[in-house]
Amino acid sequence: MNILAIECTHAALSVAVMKTGIVTEIKSADWRKAAEALVPLIEEVMEAGRLKQQDLDCIAVSSGPGSFTSLRIGIAVAKGIAYGLGIPLIPVPTMPAMAASLQADIGGVVMVVIQARKGEYYYASYISEDLFSGVWHDEILRGSANDVAAAVQQGTLVVGRQLDELVPILAAACTVYKEADFFSARALFASAERRYTGTDAAGIDKVHPDYRQMFIPHVG
Repeated sequence: MNILAIECTHAALSVAVMKTGIVTEIKSADWRKAAEALVPLIEEVMEAGRLKQQDLDCIAVSSGPGSFTSLRIGIAVAKGIAYGLGIPLIPVPTMPAMAASLQADIGGVVMVVIQARKGEYYYASYISEDLFSGVWHDEILRGSANDVAAAVQQGTLVVGRQLDELVPILAAACTVYKEADFFSARALFASAERRYTGTDAAGIDKVHPDYRQMFIPHVG
């Protein structure tokens, strides 16, 4: 299969292509510039991977939760390409995909934490055997740093990005924390391949960012 993957949900921006099993990936140093950088990055990775857009079978996009702006940009760009080519767009839930992208068979439970609003976090726990078999639940909670720490069970590995407030609390609770710099667009391919069967271009309108919260515009 030939797949284009986009990941820009929170604190990182990357795009990757898989051409008959060979992966080419490019990462950006500033995810906050997704609006300006995403399309040029896609063009660059397509050229580097020696893949033409008309040869793509589908588009995979990390669907959230994450940054409101980045989610909107990532899915809008992915939709535009999929519409233009008439190919399926496959949303991949960010949190289980991040947990599943751990390179080692860690065993036990993995908790993924993503920052929501200031002082609030999305968090969800996954059994490693389920992750590697592709069986994912959709139960995502939201709470404070203390709520996250209280939900951590003994032996749980916590993964996330730039959780400066949370890391000392987890350390005090003797919980292992791993920075999720390993998670990027290439991590979406396994799920996209599994979900490809039965998808079609007509379902693009049903793909929406998983914001998990109402957007509240800044006032004043």
